[in-house]
Amino acid sequence: MTTRAARGDAATVGIGYIRWAEPQQTISLLDKPARDDGLAGAKLAISDNNTTGRFTGQQFELTDTAVRADDDPVAALTALVERGISLILTDVPAAALLRLAAAGRDKGVTLFNIGAPDDTLRQQDCRDNVIHVAPSRTMLADALAQYLVWKKWSRWVLAYGSHPEDILLADAYRRAAKRFGARIVKEVEYNDAGGARQTDSGVVQTQQQMQVFTQGLPDYDVLVTADENEVFANYLPFRTWDARPVVGSAGLRPVSWDPSSESWGGTQLQDRFMRMAHRRMTPLDMQAWTAVRMIGEAASRGGATDPAKIMQDMKGADFGIAAYKGQKLSLRDWDWQLRQPILLADGRTIVSVSPQPGFLHQFSELDTLGFDRPETKCKLQ
Repeated sequence: MTTRAARGDAATVGIGYIRWAEPQQTISLLDKPARDDGLAGAKLAISDNNTTGRFTGQQFELTDTAVRADDDPVAALTALVERGISLILTDVPAAALLRLAAAGRDKGVTLFNIGAPDDTLRQQDCRDNVIHVAPSRTMLADALAQYLVWKKWSRWVLAYGSHPEDILLADAYRRAAKRFGARIVKEVEYNDAGGARQTDSGVVQTQQQMQVFTQGLPDYDVLVTADENEVFANYLPFRTWDARPVVGSAGLRPVSWDPSSESWGGTQLQDRFMRMAHRRMTPLDMQAWTAVRMIGEAASRGGATDPAKIMQDMKGADFGIAAYKGQKLSLRDWDWQLRQPILLADGRTIVSVSPQPGFLHQFSELDTLGFDRPETKCKLQ
């Protein structure tokens, strides 16, 4: 979308946002996502882009559309395209993202995946018109595995849920253990039998259930949990049979962002976000912020407002974006995944940041997280 702005001679770059509006269940009331989760991060980045745009003659505008499971996401994309918008953030499940990529391919649409962690989207189902800003499951699992191996906590029990996403995350941890030299001494599956999480699981009942669930395990260093649907993992800390740390989906978590991050100017970003949104910045907010800032950075570098030119500059070998993580973030040219450090957070502080010291790579240590070039099954199309 390239038009002349109403004020001055600024040219407008339109950015769309198709976001998932299905309610998300959580164990803790404190973890319920805000209604504008992700959207607030995109709005802050629009403001940041426009600060620079005053000097480059560019103006950035955001148009968001909420979709639910029974909606047609392609209709939302079509409506944005009809408004001249072809750079679109998406926070939708993998299947919907592939539909959007197919629908937008011949319309010059580029999608910025800020939500779906599925490795298949970066592997056999990769698409040339999809940029992955969200880290993949393997990136998150590798980041945590590096730290556990660095700590010499190499004997793991893997506890995973019964939902398909949990099984995929468990696969990522199995791969990470093999890749970095850890050993999974036991696997246990937690079957989700349904029920209301807050009302049906009282404190006493949960205390007894989690103790029994983790009883009789072989000697291990750490309990690694794969529970994307937040069914059981957050009940495990301080309730396990043995006194062992809990990591993964509870306890120590690998995340793209955490409200406690203050290094590399993070405090300044957090303060600006708090003033605007009146809440703390989440990983989804950060992923949305990063995607919009990538568009702004590419536009300002080349002085372009044409989406095709913006994407040409963004996909160039010298493109990078600063994102308050201590390193420049850049795109992998074999699957369009954004390289990025992963924070390891305990809910109060940043415990560590991966890649860990000693995990070396011939090109970028960030490529020790996730599928590297020699491992990729992606054939961009």
